[in-house]
Amino acid sequence: MASLHCSPSIHKSFFVNSLPQRLRGRFVCCRAGISFLVRAEQAHGSSGNGQACSSEDRLGRRQLLAGSSFITWISLADMNSMSFAAESKKGFLSVTDKTDGYSFLYPFGWQEVVIDGQDKVFKDVIEPLESVSVNLIPTSKEDIRDFGPPQQVAETLIKKVLAPSNQKTKLIEASEHEVDGKAYYTFEFVAQAPNYTRHALSTIAVSNGKFYTLTTGANERRWEKMKDKLRTVVDSFTISNV
Repeated sequence: MASLHCSPSIHKSFFVNSLPQRLRGRFVCCRAGISFLVRAEQAHGSSGNGQACSSEDRLGRRQLLAGSSFITWISLADMNSMSFAAESKKGFLSVTDKTDGYSFLYPFGWQEVVIDGQDKVFKDVIEPLESVSVNLIPTSKEDIRDFGPPQQVAETLIKKVLAPSNQKTKLIEASEHEVDGKAYYTFEFVAQAPNYTRHALSTIAVSNGKFYTLTTGANERRWEKMKDKLRTVVDSFTISNV
């Protein structure tokens, strides 16, 4: 089997359970702006002395309301234009990386975090083992099948990259499918640590001179509850040419 050139930092970072959350300043500003405009409208909705408002006051309020509605609409449109805020399936949000050429869905409520060695990570803040991560490794190969059959590639990747060497791993199944003529391998596995077992799904593909790996999973005790969501995440992963 062809060698998988993997960064050592991936081994160290994959199972990190807690890191500071990255703030989404733009999104917060939009929401804060909308809230401010609503309060401004309410504050100007009645005169301070209880007397009838003049025609100038009414005109001013109409202009304020019109301007506020327009700015609110612009803010909402701006929010919807951001890839992580575009809800494309009930209960999920989508993220698109146009630079590296991939997209996927993740469950609503998961937060983006920064982990060294990973290109993109979202996780549940209460259940840290419930997460999805995307990793990119440069490769000269042009197809995932150049590395070998699904089961062989999956076993190698699990042992060398997706689980620390001191964890006991087991590959449950591996399969191949195509999307728009591009081959993907998808596999299910468990990784057993001393105090927990993680049940995970991964999908891998090669394109744009990169080896793409998306992995999602959950604590074994929550697998039955989460498995359908996690399979939606894995099935949603697609790569485009850049």
